[in-house]
Amino acid sequence: MNTANRRVAIVTGGAQGIGAGIARRLAAEGIAVAVLDRNLLAAEECVRGLVVGGATAVAVEVDVADEASVTAAVARVAQELGAPQVLVNNAGVLRDNMLFKMTAVDWDLVLGVHLRGAFLMSRAVQSHMVAEKWGRIVNLSSTSALGNRGQANYSAAKAGVQGFTKTLAWELGPFGVTVNAVAPGFIATDMTRATAERMGVTFDELQASAAAAIAVRRVGTPDDVADAVAFFVGEGAGFVSGQVLYVAGGPHG
Repeated sequence: MNTANRRVAIVTGGAQGIGAGIARRLAAEGIAVAVLDRNLLAAEECVRGLVVGGATAVAVEVDVADEASVTAAVARVAQELGAPQVLVNNAGVLRDNMLFKMTAVDWDLVLGVHLRGAFLMSRAVQSHMVAEKWGRIVNLSSTSALGNRGQANYSAAKAGVQGFTKTLAWELGPFGVTVNAVAPGFIATDMTRATAERMGVTFDELQASAAAAIAVRRVGTPDDVADAVAFFVGEGAGFVSGQVLYVAGGPHG
């Protein structure tokens, strides 16, 4: 049985970057963490680090856009750790391009991972949360939800995540489940490093350029996002639902 001191969390895309930062933070809060990712080897490496630190954790391979894969992954988490009461929909992918160059395949991939994935995962865990009469769902959106050149697919997906978040807050609220979203700005990760490579600039140059346009004059880190997620997951956020928190170093939204 789960107790207030032994929550079980699922973090999708948890093997590296923002997801790994969130997994570490939740583990530090005493939560058992299931690290779900398409890259099982990376997920297992992340879990080894958590276990060495004294956490209870398990790595599970999943394709969040595939219904059967999601169903099997959530069932395994429930069997090995207990009913999941916390879900962080973090899994993501980029396929940036201008509209006239963007393929339907890249559009479908990004919408599938971000939006369909959040839907499938949330639907799969909600029954556990409703049964427990307590739950926390945190969806990862982005400042790109407000529009960003060359990211029609990503922007549409992240804007959709915000609408999805607000709707689930209404539907699941009566059952003790809160649903919120965190919308990061520029976060220094391997994904943004790859963006620098595609742009033909160094990662330091890209970070410096981004920081100059941010009110606090620095780029974010995975820990910045993890701190926001930890707030939404905590007991003290029980009266906060349907909200989008921009973790971007300045005003947005």
